[in-house]
Amino acid sequence: MGHHILPGNPPVELILRRSPQARRISLRVSRLDGRVTLTLPRGVRESEALDFARTKEGWLRAQLATQPDSIPVTEGTRIPVEGQPRLILRGSGKRIVLGADSITLPGPPDHVPTRLQAWLKTLARDRLAQASDRYAQTLGRPYARLSLRDTRSRWGSCTSSGGLMYSWRLVMAAPDVLDYVAAHEVAHLAEMNHSPAFWAVVARLYPGYHAPRLWLRQHGADLHRYRFDD
Repeated sequence: MGHHILPGNPPVELILRRSPQARRISLRVSRLDGRVTLTLPRGVRESEALDFARTKEGWLRAQLATQPDSIPVTEGTRIPVEGQPRLILRGSGKRIVLGADSITLPGPPDHVPTRLQAWLKTLARDRLAQASDRYAQTLGRPYARLSLRDTRSRWGSCTSSGGLMYSWRLVMAAPDVLDYVAAHEVAHLAEMNHSPAFWAVVARLYPGYHAPRLWLRQHGADLHRYRFDD
């Protein structure tokens, strides 16, 4: 709908969103990226909503102060790849080299974020396709297609037509976490719900899924701290 800047030190950007379903004005701070959304019900004037936001400024700044810092991806940054922290180093040659505790990228430093992001997406597609193929074969139900996005609200999804979608950031988590999400989404090919029958399918595809599921709930948001846009 629009943006508004709340003056102060520092200024706070508000994303204004109008929702016919909303019953009252609400202010929300995303745990993933610190974005602030001001939601307006139908019929509420923008000026009224901004007045509401100003009355909540103390609460809002306290929430923002507790947000985890974002981590720009650049030379010298440590970034997890398949659950292992790797130090980003500059190297010679033409290929990106994944070491035990480092990842070496050729080229100028300002190309690091975009090159590394593209490489991670390729690795993610490879790992997620392998896992999805394995679980789909076990289940005996093929999927139609696989796509990657940088989703913040969910780690994966499955459409009624058999399309699997995953967050490419899963490749930064440990392999068992990526495998669990693949098993979860493939299980939806049989059960398009979260019923006991669905969780029984997940347990058959991935016994012991509770541990990686808990890790995602407790630590998954940290994967969104790594910024590749600078």
